[in-house]
Amino acid sequence: MVESLIKLGQLATSLALVLSVVAVAGATLASLRSSPAWLRTARNALFANLALVAFGCATLVWSFATLDFSVAYVAQNSNSQLPMIYRLTAMWGAHEGSLMLWLFYLVLLSAIAVKVHWKDHPLSMPWIIATLAAIQFGFLAFIVFLSNPFLTMTPALPDGQDLNPLLQDPGLVFHPPVLYLGYVGFAVPFAFAIASLIRTHSGAEWVRAVRRWTLFAWTMLTSGILMGGFWAYYELGWGGYWAWDPVENASLMPWLTGTALLHSMMAQNKRGLFRTWNVFLVVTTFLLTLIGTFLVRSGVLTSVHAFAVDPGRGAYMLGFLTVTMVFGYGLILFRSDRLLSDALVESPYSRESAILANNVLLLVAAATVFLGTLYPLFVEAVSGERLSVGAPYFNKVVVPLMLAVVFLLGIGPSIPWRKVEARRLSTMLRKPLVGGVLAVGVALIAGVRDLLTLSAIAAVAFAFSATLADIGTGIYARRRVTGESWLRAARNVLSLGRQRFGGLIVHLGIALIGAGMIASGLFQTAVTVSLKPGDSFELAGNVITLREVSDASGSNYQGRAAILSVSRDGKPLYEMQPEKRFYTVRSMATTEIAIRSSFSGDLYMIIGEETQQGGVTIRGYWNPLVSWIWAGWVVVACGALLSLSGTSRRRVERAAAVAAPPARGVPAE
Repeated sequence: MVESLIKLGQLATSLALVLSVVAVAGATLASLRSSPAWLRTARNALFANLALVAFGCATLVWSFATLDFSVAYVAQNSNSQLPMIYRLTAMWGAHEGSLMLWLFYLVLLSAIAVKVHWKDHPLSMPWIIATLAAIQFGFLAFIVFLSNPFLTMTPALPDGQDLNPLLQDPGLVFHPPVLYLGYVGFAVPFAFAIASLIRTHSGAEWVRAVRRWTLFAWTMLTSGILMGGFWAYYELGWGGYWAWDPVENASLMPWLTGTALLHSMMAQNKRGLFRTWNVFLVVTTFLLTLIGTFLVRSGVLTSVHAFAVDPGRGAYMLGFLTVTMVFGYGLILFRSDRLLSDALVESPYSRESAILANNVLLLVAAATVFLGTLYPLFVEAVSGERLSVGAPYFNKVVVPLMLAVVFLLGIGPSIPWRKVEARRLSTMLRKPLVGGVLAVGVALIAGVRDLLTLSAIAAVAFAFSATLADIGTGIYARRRVTGESWLRAARNVLSLGRQRFGGLIVHLGIALIGAGMIASGLFQTAVTVSLKPGDSFELAGNVITLREVSDASGSNYQGRAAILSVSRDGKPLYEMQPEKRFYTVRSMATTEIAIRSSFSGDLYMIIGEETQQGGVTIRGYWNPLVSWIWAGWVVVACGALLSLSGTSRRRVERAAAVAAPPARGVPAE
């Protein structure tokens, strides 16, 4: 019964491959022949693909839940002793299943986009469907022919080979699904951009339609990146959360261009500017999500993330990426004359200029990360020589660029559109500049002398002060007009100006993240000691005492834990228990870090090797303000949600109806 079920899942996925071809063909014929019937056929094929792929994913999850070791993928990534939560999430714990999750998100978002925009974008809908279905075909063909998770084996193994121990963590439950949702979310703006290029209709209505899609994808990608950083922070045991690993860079690159896209779309929506910028950024961001998939899933990298080691898979992904790149950029070049804008940037002292500068800096940062990530791979492929581009390169090149972006983050929202007098601008920025100067003064008193660090502190303080000033000015203005209390005025301002103030709250969150990164990177304290029971050491004003080393075994691992008591000024505070685990099936050891978080910083303990005298080596860190990074993510998410709720669909439809010129084509119904 179980074997027949997994075969049905394979059949459903193969049928989805056929229907993706039907959707591409039907949508293309619908546009060329002005046939509503063909368009409905293409739409229904996309809807059917959602049901088929969802069924395929469900059969795979059921195989993990029931420990069906006749399925090769289950046997390779599960075990009878594996806790149920990791049996279920093991579906995306390796190569084939992670692509199934990616595909499920793709068919889900495609169906939602077609359903939501079916009536308000009838002329673009054939090409939107054709583009989304073509992307589906690319991933379905890869899964069916090269990365099939439904393959069975006879005879079935008596037990599985277990999930990678590093993935047996709650981070697996949250990080990959959220990150993939951010990646795949950019497929919808890409489809709208391609449709606008094919139709030679590059007005602002497609930008209005995808603003929320872009913000949603950016929010998920931001959340996925920070969740990954948090997972690395508490799981890998090196005291940090970002190491400029190529897989980390793979997610950072589309985040940089997606951030530029969000700001650039505002200029096209408000002023009709940056049409070429926007289609270029949409295509580039989507291509970078594919490059991230290629890097992580092809096996060209050595990483816990890089699941596949297969030249055939890598060649297919490279081919798919090349076709998408040629088609996307080729359309931009072919339609370049239709992308020119009548509007111009009127003054260097304007929001348009700030957005343009922001875009240039973000693109240069993305290009720098791209070069540093892929150049070693290129050199190795050509000459066989192994190069390593690490943190020093990225810190020297990318960090100054991002500091300039943070500085603009404080200026941009304050400047009016079109033009502002230099004197008025200086008056507007006086308070934020004072905030930046005060922060630098405090840093100098604390002994900071590094110019880059002082610049970072100044930029973050300036952006934070400017954003708070913008929010405060809006609340004060309403209170002065209405006479409302501060609390009521703040609530009404946030409610009535959700898009603008949601963006300002996101900026606050980014400033908090920047402050946490600066403090935890600059003022981190580390110590390594060898202790016997009863021995103590001091770290950041805390006295840490080793009480004992004891067994700490689980259902599928054997472990040892150091019981540490923490006190301050002779007063006991709490206990910490770092562990070292050994997973017998995989014959792999892992380290479980003990972390005690507070507003001022994290006490971070790692257990090392045990000594012959019954003691153990302990490595401890004090990471100041690192919790501000995770708090900043919460603020970013809240601001993004507020901004997402700021534009109703009805208002978008009315704006699109006014902006769109009369045209003939295929009606949606």
